[in-house]
Amino acid sequence: MPSDSETRPNSSRRHILLLSLVVVILASFLTTALPRLFLLATQVSIPLSSNIRQFTTNPPKMSFAKELEVAQLAVQRAAILTKRVFHEKAKGTLNKDDKSPVTIGDFGAQALIISSLKASFPADEIVAEEEASTLRDDANLRAQIWDVVKNTSLSDPAAEDILGGPVKDEETMLTMIDYGNSKGGAKGRIWAIDPIDGTKGFLRGGQYAVCLALMVDGDVKVGVLGCPNLPIDDATQLTAEIGKDQTDEGNGALFSAVLGQGATSRPMSTGGLEKERSISMRPITDIKKATFCESVEAGHSSHGDQAEIAKKLGINNPSVRMDSQAKYASIARGAGDIYLRLPVSATYQEKIWDHAAGDLIVREAGGQVTDIHGKRLDFTVGRTLANNKGVVAAPAGGHAEVLAVVQEVLGKK
Repeated sequence: MPSDSETRPNSSRRHILLLSLVVVILASFLTTALPRLFLLATQVSIPLSSNIRQFTTNPPKMSFAKELEVAQLAVQRAAILTKRVFHEKAKGTLNKDDKSPVTIGDFGAQALIISSLKASFPADEIVAEEEASTLRDDANLRAQIWDVVKNTSLSDPAAEDILGGPVKDEETMLTMIDYGNSKGGAKGRIWAIDPIDGTKGFLRGGQYAVCLALMVDGDVKVGVLGCPNLPIDDATQLTAEIGKDQTDEGNGALFSAVLGQGATSRPMSTGGLEKERSISMRPITDIKKATFCESVEAGHSSHGDQAEIAKKLGINNPSVRMDSQAKYASIARGAGDIYLRLPVSATYQEKIWDHAAGDLIVREAGGQVTDIHGKRLDFTVGRTLANNKGVVAAPAGGHAEVLAVVQEVLGKK
């Protein structure tokens, strides 16, 4: 039987061999498996805490980024066309069945915008204000519109390429205009276009807007407003003069919003997009100092009811009357505070293209938009806001107070 002195060296050798094997395995792990685990850790999001921002090496792109860029450039190009038409002596004005005017600018801007949308999103539906039947029967008017459409483009070739280039010919122009005949609804991707919102304002040199919004399953996701006659500076406060005759000299602002991503403004240009700035509504700390916006036309909103509402709220500032969704843009940037569109008819239904873009921009700027009953505007029921009456838009903190007075005044009628 071996003595203890004979077994100790063998045991020591075994320990040394075992330790060497462990070292070899550990070294292999450190040089192969561990780097792979480290690489994997850098490529996935590892939850650390509910209140700690998570980073990835490949962060997700902003949702609706392409839709936003195309919409902004399309509205900017269409606005260039409207400004050219305004400076022409003859604007080809017609009256539609509802007695509202339509011009060469309305038709031309709609053709350009839809052409851009179809180039990038061919399967999307479009709800737009104009249709081309009149143009098919009027060769002279059709030729005038085609002349301005074919000669309108962005000065930046890269921006023009994003929009798919120019409209090919007269027949394509008419086809593009008529693509705006969707019935709307609660399903799918649908764009809402008002090529010139506030045509009367446009004709006299007042405020107007080129309006575009994307709805997905009835929810507004992207909104863009081009306002060629609004001041570029967001700090410029609303006055009665801004709502009256203006020129586009030194003016022109492009407003945008994506749901959940805030609202912005930027100067309009003839080429690519200028640098954007975040915008927000002014918080109402003293309702008596607020500024109202309302429609110029008494047929669009009850001026008498609004005057009584202002009196009850203790507001002494004169109401600023201006055409179009420029009112939404103005309160979103803090130039004004409250926009009311009060019903003048029990049967009239607002059109979705008159509100979709402005509704989103105001809400993303920190505001609240409802009808006179406190319901959110419902864009799911077709081409009109059939489930809503009127509009009440105000900063979120003051909306309830304004709405209560609106309901009090209208409830007495």
